[in-house]
Amino acid sequence: MTKKRQTATIEARRSAGNAHEVLTLKSGPNGHRRTPCTGCPWRVDTVGLFPAEAFCHSAGTAQDMAVRTFACHEQGAQKPATCAGFILRGAAHNLTMRLKWARGECLDVSDGGHALHESYRAMALANGVAPDDPALAKVRP
Repeated sequence: MTKKRQTATIEARRSAGNAHEVLTLKSGPNGHRRTPCTGCPWRVDTVGLFPAEAFCHSAGTAQDMAVRTFACHEQGAQKPATCAGFILRGAAHNLTMRLKWARGECLDVSDGGHALHESYRAMALANGVAPDDPALAKVRP
């Protein structure tokens, strides 16, 4: 019996500056990146590639008991995958990720030798989000 690949559906689409968009995906494959991609926002050496607004839109993924995960921007909406940087530095309080780890999933991730921001808050601040921005109010340290 062939297992049918579940496709993601776009739940929300929000503009983040002139050239960027933050997608909220519902369902889809359980894929994840094994290492941070070239332009991964979790990498310290990529600060400034995305507008601050994008980090405000995605802040909910780093809240306690969040069920949405931070997706890899290079994978896009056609082939969504959880971001390796998020798995390593931003998912400790995310319910979906904690359940995956309990099932033995997403344990094969490494930083690939890249310096990563220590937390979602650190990443957002480094990319221009104000420390008192309401989007960061519920983000876990």
